[in-house]
Amino acid sequence: MASSSSYDHLEGTPSHERHFYGLTRAVGRFGMRIFTPYAMETAHWHGHFEANFLTGATMSYDVDGCPIEVPEGRLALFWAGIPHRLTDVHPLGERSPKLANIYLPVDTFLFMPHIAELQVALLGGAVVCLDSTLCPPDRIPQWYRDYRSRDFERIEVMRMELNAMLRRAQTGDLHYLRPPLARADEGRSLSSAHIRHVVAMVRFILDNLAEPIDNAQVAAVTGLHPNYALSLFSRTMRLSMKKFVIRMRLLRARALLIQSGLAIAKVAEDSGFQSISQFYTHFKAAYGMSPHALRARYTRMALR
Repeated sequence: MASSSSYDHLEGTPSHERHFYGLTRAVGRFGMRIFTPYAMETAHWHGHFEANFLTGATMSYDVDGCPIEVPEGRLALFWAGIPHRLTDVHPLGERSPKLANIYLPVDTFLFMPHIAELQVALLGGAVVCLDSTLCPPDRIPQWYRDYRSRDFERIEVMRMELNAMLRRAQTGDLHYLRPPLARADEGRSLSSAHIRHVVAMVRFILDNLAEPIDNAQVAAVTGLHPNYALSLFSRTMRLSMKKFVIRMRLLRARALLIQSGLAIAKVAEDSGFQSISQFYTHFKAAYGMSPHALRARYTRMALR
């Protein structure tokens, strides 16, 4: 296991990267940071798939009401669009705990090839923990140096290595810290064909968030009968397509509010909401505050 000193000189987050949100396509931009983990007061959620690698400690998480324990030295992945909170850190020995977080935007992760089973499992609420042999501790500092280099080629290699690692993980038995909620009827696992269809529908939704989306359009990308495609989507995601589209639009709107100076009405329009009143209703129900209040909150945080 790498000592804490392997990470100390890498710790920190550039000021311009404190929020890994993007203004185009889906709901976030790629990022990585290494820091000292701490318990969070409240749950949060954001538009990324997140990979955590912890050294010098184990930690307790609450993922949408489900307590899980994250071990040391193993890459753990989950969809951060589900409310989650780090509730406790348990140091091991005298080493200083360090947590590496990799933030993969939803569209980036869902367009990675040949990992459809893992993509749907995480969208279905799973938390997956990779075997330690797949991601040795020295890989994390190397990835962080690649990320901080701002060199396109090095960052692209990093993404390809992560994709290859996930493909290799999928060839064996995935270890779930939290099992996916998405299972086909009668306890049978989803077929690879079903998984591909669901991922195709999710990709279509993400590519067309700003436009009016109807169920028939989404189902058409599968070549299946619309009713069957919609049933497959809701069984797999444990969420209706309509609710999933709203969730993705809210994540995009949140990103735009935090990272841009766009007017609220423009944020609503670019996120695909048909009216400002509809936007306010859904936003307050999801985040417990108005769009104006959320923007003001993050503005205050940025000024600290």
